[in-house]
Amino acid sequence: MTNILGANRAALSGKEWRVLGLLVISGFLNYVDRANLSVGATNIQAELHLSNYHLGKLLSVFFWTYATFQLFGIAGWLVDRFNVCWALAIGFFIWSGATAVTGMAKVFGVMFALRLLLGMGESVAYPAYSRIIANNFPEHHRGFANALIDAGTKGGPALGTLLGGLLMARFGWRAFFLALGFASLLWLIPWLYWMPRGKGVAAREHHGDLPGIGAILRQPAAWFTSLGLFCSNYFWYFLITWLPPYLEKERNFPKAKMAVVGSLAFLAISVSSVASGWISDRWIARGGTPTRVRKTFAGTGLVLSTIILPVCVVQDERLSMGLLILACLSFGLYTANVFAITQTLAGPRAAGKWTGLQNGFANLAGVVAPWLTGWVVQETGQFYWAFVVAAAIVLVSAAMFVFGIGRIEQVEFQ
Repeated sequence: MTNILGANRAALSGKEWRVLGLLVISGFLNYVDRANLSVGATNIQAELHLSNYHLGKLLSVFFWTYATFQLFGIAGWLVDRFNVCWALAIGFFIWSGATAVTGMAKVFGVMFALRLLLGMGESVAYPAYSRIIANNFPEHHRGFANALIDAGTKGGPALGTLLGGLLMARFGWRAFFLALGFASLLWLIPWLYWMPRGKGVAAREHHGDLPGIGAILRQPAAWFTSLGLFCSNYFWYFLITWLPPYLEKERNFPKAKMAVVGSLAFLAISVSSVASGWISDRWIARGGTPTRVRKTFAGTGLVLSTIILPVCVVQDERLSMGLLILACLSFGLYTANVFAITQTLAGPRAAGKWTGLQNGFANLAGVVAPWLTGWVVQETGQFYWAFVVAAAIVLVSAAMFVFGIGRIEQVEFQ
């Protein structure tokens, strides 16, 4: 890992590394905030007297606003219309504040509303990341830049599950939410000092030459990337919302053991993503086409992610958890490259809007996966069929990226 970072450090300036580092940290905190509810799910369920169905609804409500703000172009419009760095800062303030106040909520309705607010704040994150990267990183560096941000988003649930599980067991879930939300706000200090400045992040003055939503929707590749990301997101949100409850309810893991195993699974995706992003960039730098490189990693990673299915079938605990880690390592092969594909297809001028539309549609999976899993578990009394659905949908994602998308090169907008 040191060699990987060293090779890329030589190609990026100190300022670029500071900016990328802060984006990674924001992605990390972004996913800690959205995943922490699943870590405390059993405690919250008991305290608020929720059924599995209502718990699934609470786990999914974040995505109602998160997906809507991107799907209808609100987040993409904000990062294109205004200074993208300030848009990210304001969104960060909103989602961190919502996390902190959630620790004070005492009724289902208030917690429900705060999760909606959390989704609004976080909706600007990925469109902002894409616009910043598309304007500041060449093709053969985007895999690694996206991989580091992705590692942060996967490391968030990893460390959040570990620390959250351990700290909640000792201090309760409310204290964890309060501390996490208020401490996260400290990120704004270095961001406002080091954030990029210049034409690549400033408010767009000439809107006529920017591809509109209609122009993006006329591109078949936009539909396939959106469908592919929806299916892979189903798999991912199945993991971050229901893996902790699965380990506690069906595997009978105590809270501390669940925290360790769950964090290792998410950490496996993070490590695999960084390594895969670096390897894919080196392959492209040595002459590999983005089409061959990105599709190889995406297709292979998604197909091998179906190893998740035997996790719930194998009785031997060590073998089952080993398969879980292997499935997560495989998923990391894909996650390092997915947004690099979008940024290449869209180009710098459309990266924010395309990412917003794609991510908005794809994150409807965050509504479907927690709710559908909760319903399946409620009706069947077990997790088996929930795992079957997740494995089947991730195979569909592989087909979208490998066969649906054509050549991975910037499209011509009409």
